[in-house]
Amino acid sequence: MKTKNLILISMFAALTAVGGFIKIPMPFCPITLQILFTTLAGVLLGGRNGAISVGIYVVLGLMGVPIFTGGGGISYILYPTFGFLIGFIVGTYVTGKICYSGKPTFKRLLLGSLAGCIPIFLIGTLYDIAITFLYLKSDAAVFTVAFQCLLPLTWDVFLCVFTAFIGKRLIPVLHKEEMIS
Repeated sequence: MKTKNLILISMFAALTAVGGFIKIPMPFCPITLQILFTTLAGVLLGGRNGAISVGIYVVLGLMGVPIFTGGGGISYILYPTFGFLIGFIVGTYVTGKICYSGKPTFKRLLLGSLAGCIPIFLIGTLYDIAITFLYLKSDAAVFTVAFQCLLPLTWDVFLCVFTAFIGKRLIPVLHKEEMIS
């Protein structure tokens, strides 16, 4: 792996951690900038390297580094929002695979970004429901929990458009030497 890729992977792992601390509190699932950085990782690094960067972030958090929105440590697996972290890995991979399945046009980058949201919200919401009802034994309605998990979706669609716009500008800069050789 090239040094440039290692640096970018590390940088996006750090940006994802920072994105978790920039948040708007919500009852079950806070709105953060993590989706911006995880989607941008897929757009700029591709599926494999983007997923590796988010995977490093998740592993560091599970090892006890307090970089998740609610802290860190192995017990974070029992938090209802942990499923979104798993979803970030899968979503970043999906985003990158779609973005680089052809020439990375704005349309393809937008499609990849939006498609990457599907596993994030699917895995995150299902995991949240499972933990809320099976582990926490909540008596809340399933619809209420699912609705609150899906509430940030409008914000995230806006971030996907922004990511596609930024990606279209940055991809030529990041891959300039590959185009020359």
